[in-house]
Amino acid sequence: MQAVGIVVEYNPFHNGHLHHVTEAKRTTNSDVAVAVMSGQFLQRGEPALVDKWHRTKMALQSGVDIVIELPYIFSTAQATLFASGSIQLLEAMHCKHLAFGSEQGTITPFINTYEVIESNRDLYNSIIKEHVQQGKSYPQALFIAYEQLTQHYPNAYIDLAQPNNILGYHYVEAIKQLHCIMQPATIQRIAAGYYDAIDTSSQIASATGIRQALFGGQDLNEVAQFLPHASIEQLQIWQQTHGQFASWESFWPLLKYAIIRHTPQQLKQYADVAEGLENSLIKHAATSDSYAEFMNSLKSKRYTWTRLQRMLTHIFTGVTKEQLHQTKTPSYIRILGMTKQGQGYISSIKKSLTLPLISRVASVSDPVLAIDLHATQMYQQGVAQFSNIKIDEDYKSPPIRF
Repeated sequence: MQAVGIVVEYNPFHNGHLHHVTEAKRTTNSDVAVAVMSGQFLQRGEPALVDKWHRTKMALQSGVDIVIELPYIFSTAQATLFASGSIQLLEAMHCKHLAFGSEQGTITPFINTYEVIESNRDLYNSIIKEHVQQGKSYPQALFIAYEQLTQHYPNAYIDLAQPNNILGYHYVEAIKQLHCIMQPATIQRIAAGYYDAIDTSSQIASATGIRQALFGGQDLNEVAQFLPHASIEQLQIWQQTHGQFASWESFWPLLKYAIIRHTPQQLKQYADVAEGLENSLIKHAATSDSYAEFMNSLKSKRYTWTRLQRMLTHIFTGVTKEQLHQTKTPSYIRILGMTKQGQGYISSIKKSLTLPLISRVASVSDPVLAIDLHATQMYQQGVAQFSNIKIDEDYKSPPIRF
């Protein structure tokens, strides 16, 4: 059996994701799709709309065969570490291909981009350093450095102003630098851009657009055309159980408390808390009545919204700089769910796995897994701000089987 790996968040799983899974299998001639999926907190530094178990069910009922969890220390990291952790897990699962969605749609420009950056690494880093020192954000500095390197051959390289292209580049970079057997392939992103609002004339919408619609007061029926039936069903179950979807706005009372209970010196211990922001965090949290008000008062040109949200995620979960950077290498494979086809694939590779396979966490002692378990506990506390029903606990949740 041949497997293709995909890196996902499924927040929520929509028709664009269905296209990605279908095309990933078809174009790589794979029998099985293995998804490495972020858990309760995501790469943009926010809690997932619904928990990882509901999102796993969406995936398994829509073409994915195996879902494994991307540990918190990778799923909430900047793009390089996020990609590296994901690629290492998919390589450990013996995936022959990685298939990622991109605005570019063809793989050669990604390879060209990696080669031009790698062959000019010192110059690239010096340009980045120069612009960061001038007060630009790190993503802005990266883009300027890249533009300078590729300005004479624009059509040969990818557009690194596009969000999926950026992640795709880091996947290719990780595959090359880790000397993986797995080969990269890319699927053209169709219809909706990463940040686009929903367009009712299409069946495809971005996850961002769907979330904006739901948080903007639209009900599930109004976004149903963009979602497979399994996703609608799981979102309905969550909404009927908890009343609303998870967000920083709904978590705000607890996040506010997590910030103001600390001194500025204590806040500095948490991962990604930038030097000099600790006083501003406490000041604005204390005077803000909502998450939106807090973020708008905190936002600056130097720090992106995503950078600030990742910082807040680590404060909320209590993850320190030391914990986040304790390793760059996954130490286990945690299965969240699998179909019968997926079970067959796991049986065929089980004896050759180089990382331990975890299906139940109660008997496992691992510092990276301990962070995941704690992150789920904190996600539970956030959900408890608006729901009396507890979400499924890690200790009580075996892998989902379809």
